[in-house]
Amino acid sequence: MAQIVLFENVHPSGVAVFRDAGFNDIATYSSSLPPAELRAALAGAEVVGIRSRTHLDAALFKEFPSVRVVGCFCIGTNQVDLDSAMRGGVPVFNAPFSNTRSVAELVLAEAILLLRRVPEKNERVHQGHWDKTATGAYEARGKTLGVVGYGNIGSQVGTLAESVGMRVVFHDVEAKLPLGNARAVSTLAELLAQSDVVTLHVPGGRSTENIMNAETLAQMKPGAILINASRGTVVDIDALHAALSSQRLGGAALDVFPVEPKSKDEPLASPLVGLPNVILTPHIAGSTQESQENIGREVAEKLVRFIQSGTTKGAVNFPELPFTEYSGAARILHIHKNVPGALGTLDNLLAEHGLNICSQNLQTRGEIGYVVTDVDGEVNDKVMAALRAHPITIRCEKAASL
Repeated sequence: MAQIVLFENVHPSGVAVFRDAGFNDIATYSSSLPPAELRAALAGAEVVGIRSRTHLDAALFKEFPSVRVVGCFCIGTNQVDLDSAMRGGVPVFNAPFSNTRSVAELVLAEAILLLRRVPEKNERVHQGHWDKTATGAYEARGKTLGVVGYGNIGSQVGTLAESVGMRVVFHDVEAKLPLGNARAVSTLAELLAQSDVVTLHVPGGRSTENIMNAETLAQMKPGAILINASRGTVVDIDALHAALSSQRLGGAALDVFPVEPKSKDEPLASPLVGLPNVILTPHIAGSTQESQENIGREVAEKLVRFIQSGTTKGAVNFPELPFTEYSGAARILHIHKNVPGALGTLDNLLAEHGLNICSQNLQTRGEIGYVVTDVDGEVNDKVMAALRAHPITIRCEKAASL
């Protein structure tokens, strides 16, 4: 059975999925580990589960070729060198849907709280003031929510916002089907100009770095609110601080930051700390008991399906092959260089060892090809050694029996 190593307190629902599937060699760690301890923990591991703090780079994949598959028990995968994993024949899975509702609920709650100026009212009560004025406090009903990035979470935020009477507009670099009464706008500037609340749901990377900067913040409506629960790099914090301090904007909520504390005892270093009508949360938008349980189950099920049947549907860096029932005595998972004649070479090798092909499923992506082959005949160590030794092969494994 595969050795499974799970870091960062993966929810017990994930461990239960592995045990129910018959995998019992499971090591769990409650946090990310320093480099030396991480390397010790990865020795011999075939299945690795991480969250956001454990980084798997090219050097680690090279050092630990036993790693067959990686599961990110979260949405983001930027903590993994996806290209290096792919070139080493290692699919990477994540959980793109399981915490959608949790993030969407927090965003809507923050929008309502900020429109009502609750953070600063709460702080003043704690300080001994009883300020009942309605100045600057507004209902959500009738206001316009601008959603930047209309993917799984952004569209869900829009649906929830409509339920409290908000008008929803969205902007996305790709054409998206609107849900409910949401309306697409063609440019970010158009969205910013008409939105009372702007919420960001975009991926990280160069294309989105500091998309909310001094120029774009100035395009927002006076008194508008900015919410970021996507990636810390998409907002220029100094520019946001200036917009809030000058009361150009009415409030902000951030759950992610360009540089985040490395432990629960390290304070956040940000000029936004202490500003009124600003909500700062420690990267918890998706952190609910429900979402963590769902994530644990979703990612673990994907990892089990890969080990047992070679299924890569939903992998973020790999050719995607759906689940298929076994049609032979054994199943071979072959990752190879994506060059002409690769499939024929594999089939000839199988024939040379007396294996009859019952079914095959092939898909390619970039530099690699991935083929799942069901065969009749004995797939012994000699056969596997021959397949792995061929120059065309990147990785070759037998699927665990179902």
